[in-house]
Amino acid sequence: MNVSTHALVRPLRAWASRLLWLALAIFSGHAALALQGFPGAHDPSTIVKRNGVYHVWTTGDQIYHLTSTDLINWQPAATVFAAGTWPGWVGTYVPGFAGNFWAPECVYLNGKYYMYYSCSLGGRQCAIGLATSPDLTNWTDQGMVVYSDNTSPWGSIDPAVFTDAQGKLWMVFGSHLSGNWLVQLDPATGKRIDATIKNIAGSTPWCENEASYVMQHGGYYYLFYNKGICCAGVTSTYYVQMGRATSPAGPYLDKNGVDLLQGGGTDFLVGKDNYIGPGQVGLFVENSVNYLTYHYYNGNANGAPTLGIGSLSWDAAGWPAVTQDWLAAGTYTLTNQNSRLLWAAAACTTTAGQALVPSAATGQACQQWKLTPQGSGVYKLANVAASLNADVAGCAEAAGTPLGLQADSPLNCQKFRVERAADGSYALAAIYGNRVVEVPNASMTAGQPLGLWDYNGCNCQHWLIQAVGTITATATAQNPEIQLFPNPARGGNFSLKLPAGAAAMVSVADLSGRVVYQQALPAAGAHDLNTNLAAGAYLVQISTAGATTTRKLVVL
Repeated sequence: MNVSTHALVRPLRAWASRLLWLALAIFSGHAALALQGFPGAHDPSTIVKRNGVYHVWTTGDQIYHLTSTDLINWQPAATVFAAGTWPGWVGTYVPGFAGNFWAPECVYLNGKYYMYYSCSLGGRQCAIGLATSPDLTNWTDQGMVVYSDNTSPWGSIDPAVFTDAQGKLWMVFGSHLSGNWLVQLDPATGKRIDATIKNIAGSTPWCENEASYVMQHGGYYYLFYNKGICCAGVTSTYYVQMGRATSPAGPYLDKNGVDLLQGGGTDFLVGKDNYIGPGQVGLFVENSVNYLTYHYYNGNANGAPTLGIGSLSWDAAGWPAVTQDWLAAGTYTLTNQNSRLLWAAAACTTTAGQALVPSAATGQACQQWKLTPQGSGVYKLANVAASLNADVAGCAEAAGTPLGLQADSPLNCQKFRVERAADGSYALAAIYGNRVVEVPNASMTAGQPLGLWDYNGCNCQHWLIQAVGTITATATAQNPEIQLFPNPARGGNFSLKLPAGAAAMVSVADLSGRVVYQQALPAAGAHDLNTNLAAGAYLVQISTAGATTTRKLVVL
């Protein structure tokens, strides 16, 4: 694509803002649609959490703002700047600017929040500004951070800020004109330290790279950026590539060792199923869970830009991967977070058409479900006893539609989207209508048929999904004589000290409860365990003749 063509494409970002308001008007009466990701969200910032509330800002007028209390349901909130207003300095650098800000990013520094934002009309004249706030409510503009004019090789858009291992503060940005760029910031002010602007990916004079983001992991800095064309709905060609470096300033190399300044780049997030044109990634980590935010153009909603949240993991070579599937294929129980009753076939029968109901835990196969990923966060649930699937009666979309057992079918009425909430529970949304599985009226009584209802965050709509035969940290005695050290442990290598006369069986499980290491310890004393576990959080269960103790282990 040449420059003149690309200049026509970039102003389509304004389309994203207009579509946002159209989406709000269309979907405001159907709260369950927020489960699929908030419609109209384009270029989301990294998630910020304050006082139990999650915040995301997106491309839009006055810096558009969304909030959530559970990472599932998102709602519009107050914008950064008041309606119809923006900092006066912007017009000097971006003549004709009218308040539609692009790709904001928010970080917490020095006891307050720093909001970086882009001002652009699609050409070379663009700028990145900064506003600060003590509470995410009252914002004070701090002026321009970096700008570009008609002679600049870079474009000043899409900022992302990170701190390196030495505590230095950096901003990557851009640029849709000539790759991705890096500047060092003053950690006290959030502004540039000097005039140095370094090209770290893409090449001059022309490169489509934009939407920069850097995360640090295992001694490397990982640079993510978008290629392709954004903002064109289902015809968008956006996708995310990556490379990594041992220094913030590079050189950044792809998996094949090719410099990103020399045409390198490894695909990271590409379009799949209804997830068209994904872009603008950010990482939020909570309770050792990696939430990767991004936007995509929803193929099931006429290409509306939509907020996506996936699960980020790291392979043995230290490269990241993302999936919308929060659970691996396997056999699970589904326990209601409100009543603590389990999904089951009514009367524990194996008859097609039998209703699905909550029941008290018995350990029977009728309370166990084989979850099979269908891709993009969608699953089929087969009852282990009946070998029949959970099914939405009549493939209906209406509120109150019951669930039952039916023979395997290719119809979407047997497909459920599994969304992970911030507290580790899950909501299951039917593809048809996108309503969620609920115990009606928050009933605490076994036998109340499960049905589909609009999402409202009730615990009766949240499910604890536990792999069969796994371990948890609940209902176990704690033995203070058992010592686990060091904690955190590096490389998964740690020691256990057992009390006198106590042999033990040690099991290590990930936070989904899946056992990843197990060893018998034949005698008391200290034992060195070389588990080679990947970085993350784990549960260590030590079972002796007298008791079972569970400890949480963090691996660096």
